Amino acid sequence: MLVHLTVRHFAIVQELDIDLSDGMTAITGETGAGKSIAIDALSLCLGARAEAGMVRQGARKAEICATFNLAHLPAAADWLQQQELDDEDEPNCIIRRTISAEGRSKAYINGAPVPLQQLKSLGKHLINIHGQHAHHLLLKAEQQRQLLDEYAGHENLQQQVASHYRALMEAKRRYQALLESKEQREARRQLLDYQVLELNEFAIGEQEFPELETEHKRLSHSQCLLEQSQLSFHQLYESDEFNALAVLQQSVERLTELQEHDASLQPVVDMLSEASIQVDEASQQLRSYIDQLEIDPMRMQQVEQRYSIAIELARKHQVMPEQLYEHHQELLAEFESLQQQDDDLDALEQAINEQRQIYQTATRALSESRQKAAEKLGKAVETQIRQMNMSHACFTIEVHFDTTLPESAQGQDHIRFMIATNAGQPADVLEKVASGGELSRVGLALQVIASANQSIPTMIFDEVDTGISGPTASVVGQLMRRLGKSTQVLCVTHLPQVAACAHQQMLVTKFTDKDTTQTHMMSLEQEQRVEELARLLAGDKLTDVALANARELLSGQTD
Repeated sequence: MLVHLTVRHFAIVQELDIDLSDGMTAITGETGAGKSIAIDALSLCLGARAEAGMVRQGARKAEICATFNLAHLPAAADWLQQQELDDEDEPNCIIRRTISAEGRSKAYINGAPVPLQQLKSLGKHLINIHGQHAHHLLLKAEQQRQLLDEYAGHENLQQQVASHYRALMEAKRRYQALLESKEQREARRQLLDYQVLELNEFAIGEQEFPELETEHKRLSHSQCLLEQSQLSFHQLYESDEFNALAVLQQSVERLTELQEHDASLQPVVDMLSEASIQVDEASQQLRSYIDQLEIDPMRMQQVEQRYSIAIELARKHQVMPEQLYEHHQELLAEFESLQQQDDDLDALEQAINEQRQIYQTATRALSESRQKAAEKLGKAVETQIRQMNMSHACFTIEVHFDTTLPESAQGQDHIRFMIATNAGQPADVLEKVASGGELSRVGLALQVIASANQSIPTMIFDEVDTGISGPTASVVGQLMRRLGKSTQVLCVTHLPQVAACAHQQMLVTKFTDKDTTQTHMMSLEQEQRVEELARLLAGDKLTDVALANARELLSGQTD
């Protein structure tokens, strides 16, 4: 629960330190004194939007610090542990928010700087704030659905519906994308059909073009290769008059004889001997090459034709001839992909139908859970509002499952809050029947009953009793007091009947001099509470009757 709140230089507050207790705490004060400032500051501390105008005039920055005891907050403690923001040596969680005069804000959890989104995420586990005009939200279908779901507590069903909805929308998106591109895909496929057929007929191999190019060069120069190779073989080996091998061998013989007279010739003899061997081996290989070299005009014609077609196809497809095989494979893959996408259309259509069935099964289960919760919540709200001077009121919640509604992450339900405020009057939708005061009472009953099912340890009501007075106010106060047995309740009110029901009371006052305005908040002792309640009953002039009435209100509170 919230145990301490510190506010400095926020709005008209210079400095405020508040210790808070469990149970119900009433916050009272003159109109305009700033009763809601502490709540506004707390909202800011938990992630509300910050503005430069929130900083007190003349101050450098505003600072709000809230301390929560985590003893009975397992969800908040788990969240802090998961985010690695917990403090093992400290049972409390300290949240701090600062706003500079320029409008820049910083946030901290247990001393660690955090982004604003983390504050908001943690705040959901700590406090539930109901503003002054929260009951007007009841007229919106989204708020009615949210209240019913909170009361039902079927988060698993909601998550399943949302998950199946996302899967259905993704399948629809993919199907629509394929459908919209079908015309372009068909045109592309017709072009590829011609191109792939042409390349299939040519069927060039992966390394065929480099081999074709090599063979084309060889065949084109085959006559020259033969003549020059034969001449070289003749000069190296075959000539009777003069050949290189014979010259080398003769030189080796002569120098071998001479090295007997000069041993320094030995290296020369070795090199010439090696050269003689190399020339002999080269001559033999050249002879083999000449024997294998043949001039084949027919083969030359075949190679020339295939080589020319390859170059022409490469030019036509705007690729290098060496890339023709790879290009052919890419077009084949694209053509097969286009064929597959058409097959995917049929498969996706079937998948959409299957996913829609799964989605509707989940939404039907959610709807059944809502219908059960609606019956219980309707009866509970009717019981409460009949105690609030609406003795003949009938309240029901209608939930109709309708598969013709557009799919949504929230299911396919028509949810309507129905009420009849007078005996014999037919029930109709809430916005058509309930007056402002009646709507306020219905809203308060819904908020209290729905919130009782949640694990939020602190609830704040900011003048939600507007439009209520007399005996109804006493019933509202008792309702909040009972809620305070299990939940910390902070209630900003101007009604003495509600304030008297609180376990403790705080007074907000405003002081103004010529230059500044300041707001203060103080906890009231028993006699101070009597005086404040008397002021709420009778105005600024405290009479014995008003004081007696105030004491009677306080003395009548029992748990």
